Amino acid sequence: MPFVFENCRLDQNRRELTRNSATVLLGPQVFDVLLHLVQNRNRVVTKDELLEAVWRGRIVSESTLTSHINAARKAIGDNGHDQRLIKTVARKGFRFVADARPARPTEVDGDNPAIANAAEPAAAALRLPDKPSIAVLPFVNLSGDSEQDYFADGVVEDIITALSRIRWLFVIARNSSFTYKGRAVDVKQIGSELGVRYVLEGSIRKSANRVRITGQLIDAATGGHLWAERYEGALNDIFDLQDQMTESVVGAIEPQLERAEIERALHKPTESLDAYDCYLRGMASFHQRGRDAVSEALSMFYKALERDPAFAAAYGMAAWCIFWRKINGWMTDPAQEIAEGARLARRAVELGRNDAVTLTRGGHVLAHFGGRIDDSIALVDEAIALDPNHATAWIMSGFLRALRGEPDEAIERFKRAMRLSPMDSEMFRMQFGMALSHFVARRFDEATTWAEKAFREWPVYALAIAIIAASHALAGRTDEAQRAAEHLRKLDPARRLSTVGSWIPFHRPEDAAILIDGLRKAGLPE
Repeated sequence: MPFVFENCRLDQNRRELTRNSATVLLGPQVFDVLLHLVQNRNRVVTKDELLEAVWRGRIVSESTLTSHINAARKAIGDNGHDQRLIKTVARKGFRFVADARPARPTEVDGDNPAIANAAEPAAAALRLPDKPSIAVLPFVNLSGDSEQDYFADGVVEDIITALSRIRWLFVIARNSSFTYKGRAVDVKQIGSELGVRYVLEGSIRKSANRVRITGQLIDAATGGHLWAERYEGALNDIFDLQDQMTESVVGAIEPQLERAEIERALHKPTESLDAYDCYLRGMASFHQRGRDAVSEALSMFYKALERDPAFAAAYGMAAWCIFWRKINGWMTDPAQEIAEGARLARRAVELGRNDAVTLTRGGHVLAHFGGRIDDSIALVDEAIALDPNHATAWIMSGFLRALRGEPDEAIERFKRAMRLSPMDSEMFRMQFGMALSHFVARRFDEATTWAEKAFREWPVYALAIAIIAASHALAGRTDEAQRAAEHLRKLDPARRLSTVGSWIPFHRPEDAAILIDGLRKAGLPE
């Protein structure tokens, strides 16, 4: 989806920047720098992250990076003195500070992706669910210190998790809610784009050992305020303050809710505030998704476990970091890391039987590192029973069923996840899941379409490109298959047919065999 800001339009599919409706010529790496900053506009992007994202770890001088930043500024009407759109954050990196937003369907006039040629259909309007629905927006950090953003975001994520456990409530997933961070958007527009009736917004101020949380619940259909409250206390009361806000929101939406449902929704993840702080810092790093960021997240989750060895969620996220390293080809000692990932995942599900997030993470990791897909499906289904609003659980349940050879059941689960998180910053995961499901069903045209969507969202997603190459080849489109395979080899020269089994752990040998056959026809080396 293109982005619009000020008088500019940045189209990642066409790899085109227009300013005042005129095309601006950009070098490919200048375009990638600008796109990465816009996509991550809610945070500071470090120099190391830019080097990894744009130059794929190649050695690049400081002056080269500076010249590309300056070129990006010039292209959008900014400069190094004013820094009106791209701000340099001393000793940290860069941040895109303009009010950018994804283009609306009516503003998109077609696509020209690197591999696909088909245009995206306009998005259909989302209908309200048949039960009360809510989106919790990122709270404003009033601490006067941007370093405390991780704390504000983590508190909001916990409130979303608590609300999502209430079965009669439809709760939008964190990744979609957080697309509005730092943006001034009318709540009626948010309600329309996310398909919800209620919106919760607020602020957090953390100072020394005190914390203040304010919140207001708004009817997205009318813009009217239904409830507003302030909660204040010592920092070690943070879980109680979160619980109080959750209770108040629930009470405002459904006064007749049974008390038992509220009590079941509330939980305290750890008794250690130090462990919780490390966990929040780890989550903030993980959501950046880059190689260095995931390594930093893993380090923080280990620190959380040092402070609380029974912290189930930290085990789950540590295992998830190692899984993320595997699927991105970042492992340095695969055998050791896989064994450690399996250990962490087993410990996570042992300690987190009542935690949907932990069961989801741990259960899915065990399918990749433990090989017992039926047990993994049972764990993720437990997570859905505990929290039917947990979009990631529906995504992982879809993947596991596709891997087990149940593509149509998998597709329904991916559709459910898309409705729970319609503006997810990681929509490519769901799109790839749809592609994988159609591939398993031998519907190669549909697999190509969905894999190309995932590729457009995340152009370095090697697995999506592999499905594109194999699907084209198996459908007889040799030229397209070879082009995709060549792109895959450039992106990851180590990919070989002999290692396909470690990419995607198919449960049925015939599914792995058809992928290998397609990739062989596309020209991937043995």
